[in-house]
Amino acid sequence: MRALTTAATGMEAQQLNVEVISNNLANMNTTGFKRQRAEFQDLLYQNVASVGADSSDAGTIVPTGVQVGLGVETASIYRITEQGSMTQTGNDLDLAISGRGYFRVQLPSGADAYTRAGNFALSPDGQIVTADGYTVAPGIAVPQGTRSVSINQQGQVQAMIDGQTAPQTVGQLELVTFFNEGGLDAMGDNLYLESAASGAASAGTPGSPGYGTIRQGFVEGSNVNAVSEITSLIQAQRAYEMNARVITAADEMLSTSANLR
Repeated sequence: MRALTTAATGMEAQQLNVEVISNNLANMNTTGFKRQRAEFQDLLYQNVASVGADSSDAGTIVPTGVQVGLGVETASIYRITEQGSMTQTGNDLDLAISGRGYFRVQLPSGADAYTRAGNFALSPDGQIVTADGYTVAPGIAVPQGTRSVSINQQGQVQAMIDGQTAPQTVGQLELVTFFNEGGLDAMGDNLYLESAASGAASAGTPGSPGYGTIRQGFVEGSNVNAVSEITSLIQAQRAYEMNARVITAADEMLSTSANLR
């Protein structure tokens, strides 16, 4: 009976849906996290009577045919890159991107990664680094004796050094954009890698056309909406239960057939 395998694919799909939703909810308070959405598509169809087939010698054709669906499959898990809420922290090295763009991070391997999480800090030698100690490109060092760091919306980094009355410019942050942000390869730790689907990275100055601006003293929160996720969770749970009920019904029908005398 096709209903058994068809409903089984539905249960597997809703199980994956719940897993995606649970990951979103688990990262509700993750800095710069972008929620995901599971997307599905129908499986192949079994053609019992093909659409448009001849139904007589007079040239009449079958108007609709008989096609029996075989279930559902996962098409993709799409990342939604809409802006998250801004939270003010007052920390000089907390940076949030308002608009498009990612910070470029240099991994220990020498490869580049990208992040929206701007909760930065200083390394022992004064470099601006991520929470894991990875250097934020292009590699900006704050001089010894700096009292405070000022970063404007265009990403210019200035340090107020003891004994000086005017701030000293120590570097310029850059942002990176992609044609298809949803195609970035997530590697965990709030980092993404460039992929063939995302397209090549395009670097630019914050505030220039096509690039967001930088807000100092803020961090971008997760864009997860708890109410929306709970609603989706209930829908996925009910869909799972209905598919399980189809399997139960198919089993009872088979049992009835087996007990015919």
